Amino acid sequence: MTPTVEPAPVNHRATYREVLAEPRFRLLFSTRTIAITAGSLRITTFSVLVFAATGSALLSALAFGIGFLPQLFGSLLLGSLADRLPPRALIAGGYALECAAALLLALVRMPIAASLGVVALVALATPVFSGASGRLVAQWLEGDAYVLGRSLNNIAASGAQLLGLALGGAAVAVLGPHWALAVSAALYLGCALAVRLRLPRLPGAFGRTPGSARGDGGAVRASLHGAGLLLRGHTVRRLMLAQWLPPAFVAGAEGLIVAYAGGRHFAPGRYAVLMGCLPVGMLVGDLLVGRLLRPPTRERLVVPLIALTGLPLVGFAAEPGVGVSSCLLLLCGFGFAYGLGLQRPFLDALPQDGQGQAFGLLGSGSMTLQGVGPVCFGSVAAGIGTGGAIALAGGAAALTAGWILTWHPPTSPVPVLNHSTGSENGTEQHACSSPAQ
Repeated sequence: MTPTVEPAPVNHRATYREVLAEPRFRLLFSTRTIAITAGSLRITTFSVLVFAATGSALLSALAFGIGFLPQLFGSLLLGSLADRLPPRALIAGGYALECAAALLLALVRMPIAASLGVVALVALATPVFSGASGRLVAQWLEGDAYVLGRSLNNIAASGAQLLGLALGGAAVAVLGPHWALAVSAALYLGCALAVRLRLPRLPGAFGRTPGSARGDGGAVRASLHGAGLLLRGHTVRRLMLAQWLPPAFVAGAEGLIVAYAGGRHFAPGRYAVLMGCLPVGMLVGDLLVGRLLRPPTRERLVVPLIALTGLPLVGFAAEPGVGVSSCLLLLCGFGFAYGLGLQRPFLDALPQDGQGQAFGLLGSGSMTLQGVGPVCFGSVAAGIGTGGAIALAGGAAALTAGWILTWHPPTSPVPVLNHSTGSENGTEQHACSSPAQ
């Protein structure tokens, strides 16, 4: 008689070593980290290239952010493909597409509008291959290991973005912008080859969408239908909003740090210290909350940690100096560990045949709102000053914590589902079922 394998207990606390022991996760984790570095390098270099060609700060800023907004449209129009096409082809193809775009920008002299269009078109496809990658991680890592896998991705993403920005500045200074873009392309190519050669060949989760291969709009209809079902599901929608809104408000505040430092006449370079405090706080928060706390404790701390992302920023209303401002931003970054307490409830709320699309929509929605946040609060700063606008952004993030507190009693702020079955009761499960039938 074959012994049965008992699933890991719901409250089992995994370790980072256990997560990294999964070789397929290690592959996706390492290639994703390198790709984020390459993306930061490309964004920085492309922005420099556009500014050098036009002298326009507006076009340079547009070049920096052009890859964000199209992701939401890509998720809505193409997101169902993340669940229906073979993930190895999707992920490797996505990195190859990024490589081709970087090479095109490096080697072909195009009008600015055309080069912006290239970056925007690639961004349309990003939610598809990122959603496929997220679906695989959710399948391969179970229980608390999945939460720590997300924690590792967050930590690596923060470090990779900082490295990419620094590498971009150095590469432009030493090699020039065109060769720096070629370096970005080489990094993407390495990721594509690693996934193509080392990731096992796996089928799509639920086969091809009828008509999608013929280009008759079937994939678009299925994606719109699936996104609608996901967002109409009460629990899925509010868990997405809980992961979208605080980062958007904090991004609005972060976009004002340079102006705040200039208005307070801080010494040159101090703004860089302030900008670095948020990612450092995020890294420390993810490490401590992910490593030291058990799953139920993380979920109970969601509301206090969201409040921590916002309340320190309210202190900017008093226009503090560099030292106090740095401490406030470190505390704000630490609060971002709240996301670890939402990962398990969010995964449990998703339909099995829509996980890839849901992860793509989660990421693209977050990126879009983080692009909108600085514009909104930058406009507010014109009327009430940068310190007041940063404080207002922090107050909005803190109000999000109060909204989440209304979901359930304080002892259980997150809608905890049946973790053994991943199902909800009543009509909610019906609302989230099969997003691409």
